Amino acid sequence: MNGREPTARGREFMEMAIAKAMEGVRRGDSPFGSCIERAGKAVALAHNTVLEKKDATNHAEMNAIRLACRKLGSYKLDGCTVYSTTEPCPMCFSAIHWAGAKSIVFGTRIADVRRLGFNELTISSRRMKGEGNSEVAVTGGFMRKECLALLDCWKGRKGKRTY
Repeated sequence: MNGREPTARGREFMEMAIAKAMEGVRRGDSPFGSCIERAGKAVALAHNTVLEKKDATNHAEMNAIRLACRKLGSYKLDGCTVYSTTEPCPMCFSAIHWAGAKSIVFGTRIADVRRLGFNELTISSRRMKGEGNSEVAVTGGFMRKECLALLDCWKGRKGKRTY
């Protein structure tokens, strides 16, 4: 997309996001995870808690942003990269933009989770970046195979729910 390919360390942060997403899946929530990195260190890890907390804004990225802001003592995420197992929805992209993160790296696309029944808006991060004149660098399809495997694992769960 528009960003540069993440470094080898980027794999480590995406693996953390995938592991956190699996934690959420085991708890009965949806298959989404996020890791926020700054200066080569994980600042925040979170999974989706929409179903658990009964709050439509509790996407993995939003939860990670809230946690990172508390840890950093700031509403700004200067110098941070947000790793997300799936492309951020427009709400999450907007929050990442407003928080001033430098980049987003994601695995699967919005279209991948729409096919699973999630009620996603079809506005891509690339489109949000372009139409909003955002400076956030966007890299999609990173570790796509591993992120698709996460979705496949969730698909095989009994009692799974979409929203």
